[in-house]
Formats: sequence, structure tokens, C-alpha cells
Amino acid sequence: MEIPTTSVAIKLRPSGAAMRAAAVLALTIAAAPALGQADNTPPTTSYLERTSVMSMKDDLANRSLDIHWPAGFTPDDADLFSHNELLIKAPCERVWNHIVEATKWPQWYPNSSNVEILGAGGGVLKDNAVFRWTTFGLPLESRINEFVPFSRIGWFGYAPGTAPSFYHTWYLKAEGGGCRVVTDEVGKGESAAHFREVDEGAMHRGHDLWLATLKWVSESK
Repeated sequence: MEIPTTSVAIKLRPSGAAMRAAAVLALTIAAAPALGQADNTPPTTSYLERTSVMSMKDDLANRSLDIHWPAGFTPDDADLFSHNELLIKAPCERVWNHIVEATKWPQWYPNSSNVEILGAGGGVLKDNAVFRWTTFGLPLESRINEFVPFSRIGWFGYAPGTAPSFYHTWYLKAEGGGCRVVTDEVGKGESAAHFREVDEGAMHRGHDLWLATLKWVSESK
């Protein structure tokens, strides 16, 4: 079995500090036939057709009402927003372990790299942990804000040394012997607005890939 692959093309536009430059011009995802399929059977619907047309308006209409948003980072505050969810045929405990083992993300999620948990955090995310990583080609720092084992985890994202500009959250719920996984994200400010301007669906597609590869790794072992 081969891990799903991706091709990511990114262009940045400086605006002040270089670390705050954040604009995705294009995100093109090429998925292997087994994307999200533990048994290597092709998906019934083309992955690209299923994920390339979502708009922020669509995601706002479909957003989860079960998410706990911090003040100032609700969907109503968003300059950029994405909502993604998927049913994974694996226990939520197993899915959760793959999410919190952050330093292993690059082994199965191609839109992540250079993941480092600061301090004595080891390789696993914990309550109040701070970690640095690269996603969408952007070096970021993130701080855990919500942490309920096997159920909820949320973190602020920002360029190191700046105020938070993104909030990314995960919600896991047992369903039919599997796990319903919801991941929503709010972006605020100039960088988030420009991200939306140049490719409104890029964050949705990136998170669709994250869920598909999370499904793949969770159902594989």
C-alpha cells in the first residue's frame, strides 16, 4: 500500500514582516487511487471533483455547531473559513492518537513538514503545548487552547512573535462503530483575507487531504 501523494504550488506576497506573508496562489492535489481507503479500493467519487468547488460560503453553511470557538475567533469573525468532516472506520482513540502524534504528521500528511513540539513536549501534543511546523509552505507556530482527550483539540496559529491569526479545531465523535471527525478553521486579518482572495478553496482542499490521509492511516493500522 502506498501513501496518498500531493503536489502543492505556493506563492507568497510580502506584507511587512516576511513571516506574516501568507497567500496561497494554488493548491493542486493529486490523490492516489487508495486515498482514504484502507483496502485500496477506488473511491466512488473523484477526490478532486469532490473537493475543488467548495467556497467559504458553502463551508459556513455546513459548519459544525458543536465546535467550541474562543472569543474573537468564531465563524462570524472570519476573513477565511473552512469546514471539513469525514467518517473514519476506526475507533476515535486511534484517530486521536494520530492527530496528537504531531511529529509524525509528515509521514502521512504531505501538507506538513518540520513539526517540532517546543520545550519538553516530546512528539505528542498536550494541553497548552506550543509547536512549530510548516504547512501550505508557511512556517508557523501554534499553541494548544483546547484539549479534551479523544474528543476535542484546538490551537491558535500565528507567525512566531506575532498575535494569533488562525484557529484550527478538531472534534471527534463515535458513530456507528467508527469516528466522525470534524475539522474547522477560522482565519483573521490581512493574510487570511489575501489567502481567500487568491484561492478561496485552498484551505478546504488542504484539510480535505488531511482528513483523507488521516482516514487512510487510521484504517490501515
